[in-house]
Amino acid sequence: MRNHTIAAIPADGIGPEVIAAGLQVLDTLAAVSGDFSISQTTFDWGSDYYRKHGVLMPADGLEQLKSFDAIYFGAVGAPDVPDHISLWGLRLPICQGFDQYANVRPTRILPGIRTPLRDCGPGDLDWVIVRENSEGEYSGSGGRAHKGLPEEVGTEVSIFTRVGVTRIMRYAFRIAQSRPRKLLTVVTKSNAQRHGMVMWDEIAAEVAAEFPDVTWDKMLVDAMAVRMTLNPKSLDTIVATNLHADILSDLAGALAGSLGVAPTGNIDPERRFPSMFEPIHGSAFDITGKGIANPIATFWTAVQMLEHLGENAAAARLMTAIEQVCAAGIMTPDVGGTANTQDVTDAVCRALEGRNALQVEEA
Repeated sequence: MRNHTIAAIPADGIGPEVIAAGLQVLDTLAAVSGDFSISQTTFDWGSDYYRKHGVLMPADGLEQLKSFDAIYFGAVGAPDVPDHISLWGLRLPICQGFDQYANVRPTRILPGIRTPLRDCGPGDLDWVIVRENSEGEYSGSGGRAHKGLPEEVGTEVSIFTRVGVTRIMRYAFRIAQSRPRKLLTVVTKSNAQRHGMVMWDEIAAEVAAEFPDVTWDKMLVDAMAVRMTLNPKSLDTIVATNLHADILSDLAGALAGSLGVAPTGNIDPERRFPSMFEPIHGSAFDITGKGIANPIATFWTAVQMLEHLGENAAAARLMTAIEQVCAAGIMTPDVGGTANTQDVTDAVCRALEGRNALQVEEA
């Protein structure tokens, strides 16, 4: 029996609700699969921890996480904690501390979920967005001087290194190479940003020579937003900088129907450290505690985590169950349904067990 150790960090907002749902589904999946198990340890880090201790995680947080096979992350952010403190206090230290330089965000329209796109349904939008996750616009370089004075200055410096750009390009080309269409679009803004982004373009062309079977093109980020909306079928694998992919992947989630169904993995491809898997949607304090948070993104994130752990059969089984439940119309209000978080979770568990997802348990 293979055992995988998971560090669960539910954190803030709807994070505890969807991570609890995800762990229930993983336990069910492990039981029906019979050939692997999940051992999970929950960490109470986040905004509540910050209010008590003045930090979002302890100083030895990374050391505590290092021995786990993967990290299952909910969301971070609270109305009374400035966003830059919560982000730089928990999620980014893990991503950067463990050099999870590839942020991978699959996007497609699931059966039964309506998209705002005209004449677009399941199969018409099927993308993988690869986001450089360690440097670029979110490198943390810069600062402020003369605070509070008329001459106050704030700088935010984007850092692009040859090592960082080359490795994310190779990772993206490999993903494109593994997909049937073997098509990659490189997002840039080199017409206006003539240093780092020009280097980004040049390295893309250099790496492309290593993958002659992959067709690739290049798009300015603003034109890319238009193309994603008006011609989604023309895209397959996409690679972009930290900031550009952050924005475009949220657009992608909306185009697929809801951020509530959008997953992501923060990957260390060299497997030196645990990778971290999280839904895109954030803490969503407007619906916290209402029991209506969409757990599908968290389940799809678990699919990515299982694939990373080598449990491909279980990952495929879970993805099939997710599609069955969505196709049956068992969905939360953000995608036009009336079900609550637990309804969707129980339906996915029933589907994993080979039962009818629409079956209602007797009291």
